[in-house]
This record gives sequence, structure tokens and C-alpha cells, in this order.
Amino acid sequence: IMTDGILLAETQSDPYLYEYDTIIVDEAHERSLNIDFGLGILKNLLQRRKNFKLIVTSATIDTEKFSRFFNNAPVIEVSGRMYPVEERYYLPNNDLKEESEFSYIEKAVAALNELMKTSRYGDIILFMPTEQDIRETCKLIEGKNYDNTTVLPLYARLPALQQSMVFSRNFSRKIIVATNVAETSVTIPGIKYVIDTGLARISQYSPKSRTTFLPVVPVSRSSADQRKGRCGRVENGVCIRLFSKEDFNSRPLYTPPEILRANLAEVILRMISLNLGKISDFPFIDNPDAKSIRDGFDLLVELGAIVSESGGKKPKQKGKFSLTKKGRFMAKMPFDPRLSRILIEAKKKDCLDEAAIIVSALSIQDPRERPVEKIKEAYQMHMQFNDPSSDFMTLLNIWNSCYGKKEGVKKAGSLRKFCRINFLSFNRMREWRDIYTQILAFLEEYGLYKKGENKKSFLPVFDATLNSVVRSGSYTLFYTAVHQSILSGFLSNIAVKKEKNLFKTAKEKDIMIFPGSALFNRSGKWIVAAEIVETSRLFARTAANIDSRWLEDLGGSQCKYTYLHPHWEKNRGEVVAFEQVSLYGIIIVSQRRVSYGKIDPDRASDIFIQKALVEGDIKKTFMFMKHNKRLVDEVKNMENKIRRRDILVEEEHIFEFYKKSLFGIFNIRGLENKIKKMGCDDFLRMKKEDLLLYSPDGDELSFFPDNVLLGGRSFQSTYSFNPGKDDDGVTIKIPSALVSSIPAESFDWLVPGLLKEKIALLLKGLPKVYRQKLVPMAKVVDTIANEIPARKKNLITALGDFIYKRFGVDIPGSAWNLDRLPDYLKTRISITGSYGKELHSGREASLLSREIHDNAEMDQFESAKARWEKREITRWDFGSLPDNITVNGKDKGRWIFFPGLEKDAEDKKSVNLRLFLQKNKAVKSHKEGVARLFSIHFSKELKFLKKILTLPKTMEKKSVHFGGSKLFEKRLHETVINNLFSRNIRSEDTFYSHARSSAPLILPCGRELLSKSIAIIEAYHETRSIIYNLETSRMTGSGFSIFFNEIRDELIKLVPERFMELYQTARLDSLVRYIKAIAVRAERASVNLEKDRAKAKDLKFFTEKLDKLLAGLSVPASKEKRIAVEEFFWLIEEYKVSIFAQELKTAFPVSRKRLADKLKEIERIV
Repeated sequence: IMTDGILLAETQSDPYLYEYDTIIVDEAHERSLNIDFGLGILKNLLQRRKNFKLIVTSATIDTEKFSRFFNNAPVIEVSGRMYPVEERYYLPNNDLKEESEFSYIEKAVAALNELMKTSRYGDIILFMPTEQDIRETCKLIEGKNYDNTTVLPLYARLPALQQSMVFSRNFSRKIIVATNVAETSVTIPGIKYVIDTGLARISQYSPKSRTTFLPVVPVSRSSADQRKGRCGRVENGVCIRLFSKEDFNSRPLYTPPEILRANLAEVILRMISLNLGKISDFPFIDNPDAKSIRDGFDLLVELGAIVSESGGKKPKQKGKFSLTKKGRFMAKMPFDPRLSRILIEAKKKDCLDEAAIIVSALSIQDPRERPVEKIKEAYQMHMQFNDPSSDFMTLLNIWNSCYGKKEGVKKAGSLRKFCRINFLSFNRMREWRDIYTQILAFLEEYGLYKKGENKKSFLPVFDATLNSVVRSGSYTLFYTAVHQSILSGFLSNIAVKKEKNLFKTAKEKDIMIFPGSALFNRSGKWIVAAEIVETSRLFARTAANIDSRWLEDLGGSQCKYTYLHPHWEKNRGEVVAFEQVSLYGIIIVSQRRVSYGKIDPDRASDIFIQKALVEGDIKKTFMFMKHNKRLVDEVKNMENKIRRRDILVEEEHIFEFYKKSLFGIFNIRGLENKIKKMGCDDFLRMKKEDLLLYSPDGDELSFFPDNVLLGGRSFQSTYSFNPGKDDDGVTIKIPSALVSSIPAESFDWLVPGLLKEKIALLLKGLPKVYRQKLVPMAKVVDTIANEIPARKKNLITALGDFIYKRFGVDIPGSAWNLDRLPDYLKTRISITGSYGKELHSGREASLLSREIHDNAEMDQFESAKARWEKREITRWDFGSLPDNITVNGKDKGRWIFFPGLEKDAEDKKSVNLRLFLQKNKAVKSHKEGVARLFSIHFSKELKFLKKILTLPKTMEKKSVHFGGSKLFEKRLHETVINNLFSRNIRSEDTFYSHARSSAPLILPCGRELLSKSIAIIEAYHETRSIIYNLETSRMTGSGFSIFFNEIRDELIKLVPERFMELYQTARLDSLVRYIKAIAVRAERASVNLEKDRAKAKDLKFFTEKLDKLLAGLSVPASKEKRIAVEEFFWLIEEYKVSIFAQELKTAFPVSRKRLADKLKEIERIV
């Protein structure tokens, strides 16, 4: 007597089964995978061994199909000695609305209740599909409190002690609630009644999803008859079916054989091992479908058991496969190939003993028992074995507790007691040990295991306190080895966490960790499961946390590699891509940088050439690249200057130039080797002709200089043809230290090549009244561009003057629309700091007045100050002072600072030598410092001058309007010093030479200034007195009051307190006339105010224009305009003399026309 599995194992060593002349296959109707496979082998054997006999027996076999399968073999029917069994079918009550809401459990209990009312003896069995149904049914029945009855559950996982109770005759009447395990596996005596729900949980494997389903489905008619056959064995019986007869008759006659709903990997492996040919040609009673066959091949390829002889990676149904070394071993193992694969890997990982324990555990039912009435107690006891990271480790802990070397149970009696206390099945624990022993014996037979082998590096194997995870978060060597071995067998059962207990597994399926797992609510990101089963939902059972880094090596050829975003990486000097590794649709590695050259050399070479060589994104610059870039920049500069994009060849041409010489080169090392091999890099150097689509006119390019002169210095000019961008047009780079020394008006004339276009746009932007006078416009533009004189004025002023003189058209400055000019025609000023870094930029001249410095410049400035600055200087003994100094720092940094003297505000007997950041501030301070140094040099002379510059006592009251005599005398003294000595002298020789020439002038200049100032004070005092006397005399009325207020304000504006400092000495003589003219006007107005008003009306137009011009000077204005406005001011004063006090005479001819002409001249200036 042997199992079907043993029979198949026999065929490994004895394919023709010569040890047997007759084999009887019993219970053939079960149609297990092994039975169908065995029958196919036996059918082939019948053809090869003429004297071999085969007998197939079953109570509910499809005799016609089996007879036909064995070439119309004879059928012998033997009638059983059975008592009559009454069949009762459930008749639904269609009048009850609630009928459809009754569950099959409630229907079964209701049927039982009716039966208990009508019968007094005879055991009863109820068939339920699941363990949970059994528990619920038992609970409902126990709630009925039937007399003299015992309710007993029966299912495969029930502890053996409880299972044995169903066979006991010590109970008065038994009500047994069972799964389909009671159909054929066990025979229970004394059954008189059968209540059949007609349902069972039947395993169904899906090749598409690689999932085992356990759905509750209606049983076949033969299974229903098997259940009916549980009664009627010792007396008449009754079978109550909780479904209609029509339902019964519509069901299939037989349950689909396991080969149609199972994983065929083991069958295919055996067939290849036994050379039984193609599975599609093998004589199965029912041939499996193509999907199941393909899945079986896929799994074997995944396990590394078979390889296609055609060399393809993917199995094909029609292809021929051979066993690998692993496959030959797996074919000899009498169990699932996945478990065999685990043992092979475990041998490599030096954890074969542990793997054998786990494999044997997976070959039996779970040894943990959970009695219905003690579920909580069982759960608590099982908790002690749990490993929080792995259900497989939990199995090892159970084994360790029973059979481990340290605390394992030694005697059978003690083991039985231990199992009872810890809710473990004693029989299954023994079965576990038996299978483990058989596996080790098998492994030892084939030289894979040697008893007493020493471990290499692991902690003791059977240690219940062994932690799976070390503190750092990585797994122990022991845990890693064991679970890598498990992964080798269940690689397609990996899953990655989506949320809490929900995971994504192969082919985008969602699974949940089984609630009974130790990982439930505490799993890691990645898991592997021994089983993926669908009941109420898809569950991962017997699971463990894993490290995703293990998967790629184990996956091998099953891994799919995708390369994303191939790109050039300058720091690595090669083309790389992000490698993405997926295994069964799950990404196990993402964003891993790998060299792309070996993956796709052609594309990698293209990327390398484009990015590194064409675009210049490279860390190491080669000489040929510098040469080529210089040529490209030259051509681009041509384009930028004349604002065209049709001179430089497209990048594709440059790319092709490199590609023809560097085919297959995709990194820096390859480029270096190529150059070394060629001897030099000449083959990579371009010529200018290689880059030009055509050669532009050289004369045209000469109008776009690369350097321009500003303030006596040369500055770099760069060009950009980038419409709409900030840098479009010409840019002049000016170091921040030199900004203040640059004349703003110079920027209009820097690029002659832009002048004509600029003039044309400005003329087109004029009001129509002016444009009509400048026709034809194109000819006018040519004339202006060719004939406009030297560029000393700003462009608008120069245009206004030239057009007025050349064409007789007077255009005021306000008529020009500068906004019409696009940015590229306005010079862009780039203020640079350290290392040429741009600090600020803009196209407005006002930018030149801003003080901008960066941190590096300030650091260098402070350092230079420490070397240059001096205090308490009393004579010029420090040599010559340069206009500026240049400080060269590290990394090619260059800064310009400006030395100058500074008068000491606290100590009037010395000056200080200082450094300045801006030239204008340095010059201003230096002039003041030089004047102070001359004051120290001429201290005696100036002391005497101070005595001379004294107002007569009669002038004390008159000087009140100028701050009093003391302040007035002090100002006179300072004015003489400034007039003589405020000079930008930079050398010792010049200083003393000027001292010698100025010494004789000190006293004469002082006396001259004093004399003129006294005359002004006298005239000022006399005029104020006249105005006052006239105002306080008999003159009354608001008209006179307004008039006197106006001329008094006019006098104050004409002669401010600091007039000697503000006006040049030459102007002071005229100032006396202007003051007297106000007095004359006051006297005449007192006689005829209307006449004065008439004259003033003629003057008012010009004074109002002057006020507007002065107000306009508050914003940045050209120096030219400031001078012109000042001249206009004095011209008005002369005009006032001519109309109000002709007897004083004017210094030069003046008229209304002269004023109007001067005004137009000013309006043309901006």
C-alpha cells in the first residue's frame, strides 16, 4: 500500500515499475493531480509492458470516461450493500419575502430543528463549506439546548483529540457539523441523517494571476451523492438537501479534476525529467488548458529549473526544454518545486537545516490548533512563538521549542503535554518531524547534506531569542540567509506596501496580510508570502519582511531592466541613465545611476558629443574645444553685432563634425584614448570656414567695436542678439569703482553701427508737425548719420542742434520719444564687482550715480586701507598720489580704489590720507584736503589774511542779513583759500610749485574779494532800505503790497548768504548792478505800478520757464544743460536791467529774441 505521491517517486528510479506486476488505484474519483498524472504514466506503461495489470476502483467514478481513456477497458460494477436513503429537497416558500435573506447556515439549523421534532434517535451530520461556518452553526445549535445531544465540529485543522470524538459511541446522540473532509476521507458510524448545504470550499488556481482561490461553490452531483452515502450504511437513512431538485440536476456530474484547477509546474518538471514528451501530447484523462501549461513552464523558468533549448528566455508551449542542474535535483524531490528550490538556495547560503524545517512545515497543515471554545487562550499561547518580522521564523521558534537542542522536549509524553498546553497538534508535530527527517535523509543521499556540519558564520540556529533585525535596521546574517532562500522559491509572491496591511503584488494585484500573521499591523515595506489565497479577499499567508536589495540577484533573468532619462553627467565624465529594475511588474530598484555606454553605445555617443563637446558641458576642457569655442564665439559675436542668425552653422553641423571622428566614443576616457591614439587633437579642430554659412561684410563689422573709450579708459563691450531678454543689445562692463567717473552722455555714441537705426526710430517718433519738415525721411537720416559733428553732447541734444542748423527745424527736447527706442538700441550698463561678477545692470544713465559694492570688494578695500591710509599729515612728504590703485587678489580678482587727502574735521592742523571706493568722492575730498594742506603750509600768511578780511564797524549791522560779520569774514577767508588752493594736485612737485606761484596772490585776492563783497553788502542794504521806505510811505493798497513782497523775495534769491562761495568772483561786479536795478525798479513802480506790470508781463514768460528748468534739474541732467540754465539765469538778470533800469547799462546786448533763442537752445538739450 502506498500513496499516489510515493508511486510517482518510484517512477524516478524505476520508470517501468518492474517491481510490480499489478497496481490497484483506489478512490480514483478524487482526481487529484498525482492520480491523473499517475494514470497517464500507467497508461503508457500498459503499452510497453504487456504483462502489466492495472485496476482502477471508485464508488462514484465516471466509468465510461475511464474505460474510454484505457482503450475501452472492461468495467466491473459491484453493487454496495446499502440501506435505502430517502432524499428530501428544500422547497423555497415564494410567499415569504424574507426567504432570500436566509443564509445557508440558518436554513441548515431550521432543517435540523424540524428533524429533531420528528425523530428521536440516529446521529446527524451537517455539511458546511468552511470552518467559520462550522463554528457559527455549532453555536446556533448549542443555543437550541436539544436533550441528550452532543454537538461536534469536524474539519481538517481540528485537533486530533476532538476529531476522535466523532467516532466515539459514548454519546447518546451526536450532531456533527463537518466540511467536505467527511465526504470520503473518514467514515463515521451511526449516521442516519445527512443535512447537505450543497456547498464546499474548493481550491482553484488562476494561471493569469498566479493566485490560489478558495471560493465557496456548489458541489457536483457525485460529491452530493458521496455526502448522501454517509448515511444508510447500518439502517435506512435520510438526506436533506438544502437546494431544489432542479438545482441538483443542473449541476455537473463530477467535480472538475485537480489538473484543471491546479499549478502544473510539478507535473511538467516530472515529465521533462522522465522524458515523457510534451505535456500537450501526454495522455491525461482531461487535458489541462494552454494557460495552465504556460504558467507551469513560467514558474519553472522562474525557479531556474528548466531552460529553453532554443535559447529563448520565455517558455513557449511548442518549444523544447531541458532541465538545469537545479531542475534535475528538483525533479527528484517528492514535493512542490518551489520548496525544492528553497533547499537548493539554502545549501548555498549555509542554512540548509533551517530551510528543511521550514519546507517540511509548509508541506503539512499548520500545527497550531485553535479550538472553537478556546480561541483566545490559543492565540495567547501562540503569541510566545511569534517573530514580529517573519511567520517563517515563527515556525522555527515552534520547532525550537519542541525539538531544539537547548530547550526542546525530549520524551514523547512530555511532547504530548507540551502540545496540549501550547495548543499544538501532537500528530502534526510528529508529521512535521517525520517529513523533516525524510528531507534530510534525501539531501544526505544526494550529497547535499552532511550530518553535524559546522556553520560558517551564523548565530545558533535554534535560538528562540534570536532577533530578526539588528538595531541599525538591517537584517541579521541568519535572517538574511534564511529569507533569501525562501525568496528563491516564492519570488513571484513578493509584494510592496501601499498602506498599512495592504500591498501590491505581481501584475498589480492588491493583497492584504492575513490577520493571523505576526506581521499584521506591523509589516515592513516589502514582504514575501508562501501563499496568496483568495477567500473573502486576496490574502498573503505565511509572510515575512524582506529587503528589496535581495531581489535583483535572486530574480536574475526574470528582472526587467528599463533605462530612463539617459543624460550626460559632467562630474562622472560619462553618459549615464537611471536604471529601473522591475520584477513581475513591481519596481524593485529605481533611479539607479548606471553607465549608459554599454547599454546603448550609439545613443550614448550622440549624447556625449552633443552635451559634452557641442554644448561644452564638460569638467575637463580640451585644447581643441577651446580652439573651436573661440571660433564659435567669434562667429556668434558677428551675429550678435549685426543682429542676424544666419551666419553660424546649425549645431547639427558641429555635431556631425565630431561624430565622423568620434563614432562609438561616449565618455572622457574614450576621448582621451582616441586623441592619444591619433597622436594629437588636430583631427578635432575646426576651421572658421567650417562654421560659416557666409562671410559678413568686414566694414560693417568695424562699426561694432569690442572695446570703447569712456572717461579716458577702455572698457569691454559685448553684444547679444536676444530679443526680449535683459541682455539684448550692447553691454558695457564697468567696474563698480569706476562708475562715478563715467560721463553719461558718452553712451549714446559708443556703437556707430547702431547710430543710423537709432536716429531713424527717433525721427519716426517725433510729432507729425516736425516729421513733415524732415522729408524724405530716409535721406534726412543718411544726412544726419554722415554729417552730425563730434560726439561731445548727448544724442538728443546733438540731434536737436544739428537739425536746427542743417534743416532749420527747431525741435525741443521734450518732443523726442525715447521710449520708442527698443532696448537693444539703448546701451546696457553692467556694473561689475569681484572677478567680473555683475552686481547691477540697467539702461538708464542714473545707474552711474549709484554706489554698488560686493562683499569681496569691501574685504579687499579694508585690507588696502590698512596699507595706504595715514593720519596727521602736515606737509607733502608722502610722494606722488596716483589717480587710482589696482589690487590684484587670488583667483584673478581685480579691484580699483582711489587715494585722496581728507581734511580732518576735528584737527585743523593736519590732513589724512584715505582710500575711496568712488572716484568722484575721492576727487572732491582730495581737493578739500589739498586746500587744507595749503592752509597749513601758509599758516602765517593766512593768519595775516584773516586780519585783513575784516568788515568795517559800520558794516556790522548791514551784515546781519549774511549771518553777521564774524561768519561773513570766515566765509570770505575760506573762499580765498578754496579759490587759490582747491586743486586736484597729485604730486609733491606740483604742490610746491603751485605754492610758490600762489603765495603772492593770497593778500591781493583777499583784498579784491573783500572790496567786492562790501560793495554788494552796501548795495543790498541800500536796496532793502529803499524797498522798506517806499513800502512804509504813503503807498497803500494790495497791489503795492504784493509788488514789494515779490521784489524783496527776488532780492533774497539773487543774493544768498553764501554768495561769495556760490558765485565766481567775476560775477560779483555784475551782482551790484543787478541789486541796484531792483532798487530803481522799486522807485519807478512806486510812481507807476501799471507800467511796471506791463514790463513784468513781458518778463514773466521767461522767469516761469526758468523756474521749470530749475525744478527739472533736480533729476539727473547733463552738465551741458546745467551750464545753459545758469547762463539763462544771468541773461534774464541782464534783461531785467535793460527793461527796468536802462541807465545802469547791460554788460552785453540782450533782447527778448536772445532770451527766446537761448530758451530754445536749452529745450533742445536733455
